[in-house]
Amino acid sequence: MASKFRYQRILLKLSGEALMGDNDFGIDPAVIDRVAVEVKELIDNGIQVAMVIGGGNIFRGVSLSASGMERVSADHMGMLATVINALALQDGLERHDLKVRVMSALPIHNVAEDYIRRRAVRHLEKGRVVIFAAGTGNPFFTTDTAASLRGIEVNCDVVIKGTNVDGVYSADPKKDPTAEKYDFLEYDQVIEDKLGVMDTTAIVLCRDNNIPVIVYNMSIDGALMRVVHGENVGTIVENKV
Repeated sequence: MASKFRYQRILLKLSGEALMGDNDFGIDPAVIDRVAVEVKELIDNGIQVAMVIGGGNIFRGVSLSASGMERVSADHMGMLATVINALALQDGLERHDLKVRVMSALPIHNVAEDYIRRRAVRHLEKGRVVIFAAGTGNPFFTTDTAASLRGIEVNCDVVIKGTNVDGVYSADPKKDPTAEKYDFLEYDQVIEDKLGVMDTTAIVLCRDNNIPVIVYNMSIDGALMRVVHGENVGTIVENKV
């Protein structure tokens, strides 16, 4: 059934802030429910789905580090925030009758499996949604980098980043009405122009392993399915053929 789609195994990256919805903090159950509906549609069509969620709705290690906290401790706190979000996302997906496994880069045996690459691939092959939590398990690396790394490790066809805008722009479209939306970008242009699609390490990983990155607006109903179909939605980052 999945053969009609351009991408058969995807890594979906969501920011922690995306889970806030219209709130200033925390988790909006309505956002999780909307994500669950779209992920279930993919699973029902035979698409294998892995996910990485940030923790910015609860805690941002970089922000506290800038205020004086030791960076390694701050980053470890940020990793734990992603575990909280992963568990919330797991619950939301399971309420839609999906089989879900949370795999943590930090050992937290009572709430999540340890991340083991071969086990993660097997979960995906069995149609389970795999949520990768705790980033890479190392300080100084973002969840964007974790998304790229895990996507490469488990042989995903694409890294899809859900945001609150419909793609990548030359400037912030909320501040600059003349900002130009890009339908296509090459990895090196993203890096050279500092377009902020993902952090540089994440983009370089995708470039060197030839895995495309697609940025789309996750608040638009049906947009994720259209992305996986291969339609021109959002902005795609890859090398020209």
